[in-house]
Amino acid sequence: MGLSISVGLLYDQARNDAEGLDYHRRAFARLSQALMAEGISWHESEVTDPPRAHTFSGGFPYGYLTQLRRILVLANLGEPVTPALAVSQHQYDHDCEKIQDETSMFASHLLCHSDSAGYYVPVDFADPLFLPAEAKVEGAGMVGSSQRLLAELSGIAPSIGIGLDDKGVPSDPEETGPAVGPATDGPFETERFAWHALYQACRASITGGHAIVFH
Repeated sequence: MGLSISVGLLYDQARNDAEGLDYHRRAFARLSQALMAEGISWHESEVTDPPRAHTFSGGFPYGYLTQLRRILVLANLGEPVTPALAVSQHQYDHDCEKIQDETSMFASHLLCHSDSAGYYVPVDFADPLFLPAEAKVEGAGMVGSSQRLLAELSGIAPSIGIGLDDKGVPSDPEETGPAVGPATDGPFETERFAWHALYQACRASITGGHAIVFH
């Protein structure tokens, strides 16, 4: 089991899962209503034939997300950034405690989000949203900004050996391919794999105006 990530989810559901389409329509309606109460106007549009850049489907094991969050925390704290696979279990557990501490600051869009459900929407707002339980928004009501998530990913890219050009695009052409296969070899293989999946989801979300959906 692992985390699935989709952008343009209704497009896929309309073609493959009529029951799922109805479920996610209702879920998006609840999300839009809850966001409106926060002063944010956005809704998930349905598309019939979107350009490829407007959709994304991928994912990775849940542990990859924690490992990527660890990179962000170490970088933010100014500590040496090391691959998760290269440290002892004791050190990794200690670093995970730092993730919890940083998450409690309620400032990071990468950290303040459910591991397995919920949304990032293509609206630029400063801090992650914590919507009330009565709104019944997936992911315990934690909603992030696709733009802010992309900024956080761009900030940590050099720490895991990903070079970006002046437009924030990976400078290596091989770095722009779909993150749907197994992680590639290298000291930060799992962190880089998670980074690429989220990066591509952010770009598709911002370009097409669709939410990133964790499911």
